[in-house]
Amino acid sequence: MPGNTFGKMFKITTWGESHGKAVGVVIDGCPPQIPLDEKIIQAMLNRRRPGSSVASTSRKEPDTAIIMSGVFEGVTTGTPIMIMVNNKDASSKAYEPYADLFRPGHGDITYLAKYGVRDWRGGGRASARETVARVAAGAVAKNLLEREGVRVYAYTLELGGIRAEKCDLAVIDKNMFFCPDMDAAEKMKKRVLSIKKKGDSLGGIVEIKVEGVPKGLGDPVFDKLDADLAKAIMSIGAVKGVEIGSGFEAAGKLGSENNDPITPEGFTSNNSGGILAGISNGDNILIRAAVKPIPSIAIEQKTIDRFGKQRTISTKGRHDISAIPRINVVCEAMASLVLADHLLRQKAIS
Repeated sequence: MPGNTFGKMFKITTWGESHGKAVGVVIDGCPPQIPLDEKIIQAMLNRRRPGSSVASTSRKEPDTAIIMSGVFEGVTTGTPIMIMVNNKDASSKAYEPYADLFRPGHGDITYLAKYGVRDWRGGGRASARETVARVAAGAVAKNLLEREGVRVYAYTLELGGIRAEKCDLAVIDKNMFFCPDMDAAEKMKKRVLSIKKKGDSLGGIVEIKVEGVPKGLGDPVFDKLDADLAKAIMSIGAVKGVEIGSGFEAAGKLGSENNDPITPEGFTSNNSGGILAGISNGDNILIRAAVKPIPSIAIEQKTIDRFGKQRTISTKGRHDISAIPRINVVCEAMASLVLADHLLRQKAIS
């Protein structure tokens, strides 16, 4: 199955299924002599681990990272890095009743149409479990970026219609939703618990902020930095929309309102989201991702089976109520992978 490799100079290939023996990633192109160990990777993996909030699945996975290659005596060697995470708590029996059914909102029907076969155990390759590999690779990329003074943050801007009114990055790690507004986080918790009782799910918005980005990252036309960032974030299963800077609001503005005036001290606004003509301008990069509600819900829905017969389905099992907040670190990882790739590409021509 193609489409499992991402990047040009900092390149990753992910592998594994939700209920297979393990998931993992091979990273090719990481420079040598970069300090790296399992602790650096584990710190990011712990943020997407099941059970981190009331919105999360009850599946208990330690998500312990094992570096299989590419690191010697605590530093990268320049050779391919392989990171593996074993699946410990897969319960395939819960999915047996749905083996012949197409779950609404899932990729069951499209995977079967494309390949003629599908792994129905937890969604197989289409499962959010695949993002473990992205986060592991993102940890390596983020480690590389931080050595260059680039910092990437992802936080919950909105969940279930409740929006953060403040943006205090210091409190992101102090609430279960990784929200920059503690008051909004408390309201989000009540909203999630209410929807959970109804057997339904919630969507929201994740914002990604990147500080310390040097000018000049990104290439003209097809390899624009914002184009690559948009693709990276859109490649995450639950994401249905991406905007950068003023995004869709720009459509309702005048040019005089949306342009960012330039002074000797820098830009006086940031409607561009830190990117002009596909190239970073040195300002903070701002990205927002629209995250759909989790499609696995207990409420009964109409569907068909693989023989075309009308059926109904109520999805039981261990599912998140919302992809937020576990998806936040996945967004952070994907943004880090793009920036690390473009940073190395820029260094190659400088």
